[in-house]
Amino acid sequence: MVAIGEWLRAREQEGTLRELTGLEHLGRGRVRLAGGGPELLDFSSNDYLALGQHPALIAAATEALARYGTGAGAARLMSGNFPVHQELEQAVASLKGQEAALLFGSGYAANLGIIAALAGRDDTIFTDRLNHASIYDGCRLAGARIARFRHNDLDHLEQMLRKHGAGDRNKKLIVVESVYSMDGDCAPLRELVRLKERYGCLLMVDEAHATGVFGMNGGGIIEEEGVAGCVDLAMGTFGKALGSYGAYVAASQAMIAFLVNRARSFIFSTALPPSVAAASLAAVQLIQREPALRRELHERVAFFKDALRRGGMGADLGPSQIIPIQFGESARAVAAAERLRAQGLFVPAVRPPTVPEGTARLRFSITRHLDQAELAAAAQALLDVLS
Repeated sequence: MVAIGEWLRAREQEGTLRELTGLEHLGRGRVRLAGGGPELLDFSSNDYLALGQHPALIAAATEALARYGTGAGAARLMSGNFPVHQELEQAVASLKGQEAALLFGSGYAANLGIIAALAGRDDTIFTDRLNHASIYDGCRLAGARIARFRHNDLDHLEQMLRKHGAGDRNKKLIVVESVYSMDGDCAPLRELVRLKERYGCLLMVDEAHATGVFGMNGGGIIEEEGVAGCVDLAMGTFGKALGSYGAYVAASQAMIAFLVNRARSFIFSTALPPSVAAASLAAVQLIQREPALRRELHERVAFFKDALRRGGMGADLGPSQIIPIQFGESARAVAAAERLRAQGLFVPAVRPPTVPEGTARLRFSITRHLDQAELAAAAQALLDVLS
């Protein structure tokens, strides 16, 4: 067993010890440290479209709360299957261009359940090296052979597919994120589709940070790139741009029926509270009905990046609403976060093991909560810290 005290001291000495920060959420993209202090602009939230406080979601949740109470009471396969769960699944399937969908309690639970259901010890999972921890934990739980390819390196992936796939009749699964949560860049999905078809693989795409943000209807990168019908499993969450909680996977009818019977994190978990599912359903409907939500977000993202470029930042700021500013050493990232906090910005430092060694960073997450004046001030504060 781990020597707990020794382990904690080691993490503290290397600057990677994590501690919970007490926060008071004030709304409109603002937080305050517990115990008082000034308001801080929140650049850590994944509530990209500012739907967490949207009246439509609150009204839907309130109505379901009054009708059904606070919890589902059981797993979906017992008595926890409510009409709103099925309505949400139908809406998600349509949004993602698939036949059916299945709800999970969280993105972490979804990735564990899906991957472990699909693959076993005789199978190979090809996973991008920068995939989320939940994807890697799903791979480990599956007990499959894990082939890690260099981030977005299609040549390296193809080398591995040739090595592990030639003559192999067992299942092969490629797993990627469409928008990478700590780097903000996007997977080359069209090319990945060609590779999965050439080598007879399943392709699973984690759209946690893309759903609601990209695509004509908010269907994510798979919609924007026109590959929704070519992806075997489109997984995502409701707790980011959709402002609620929980997760889903959209796929064929046969795949969903398989997961209902095989995904242990679905089978053995209490269902999402109906009020939460109702809020998520309202969000899915809203993002399709109001494309201005996405347009306003992308305008803010472009404004913030332009402000940084005008201030002399030459780094590639990426294609998404997630903008990582690397500092390398954990201590430097923590010091920068503290300086920005003193200037009214809440941007926690992201350190190993969340990101690879030597790549500690500040992760700026842009949301609709913030206006141009606030974004301009934030950009200047960051430039001052970097100077």
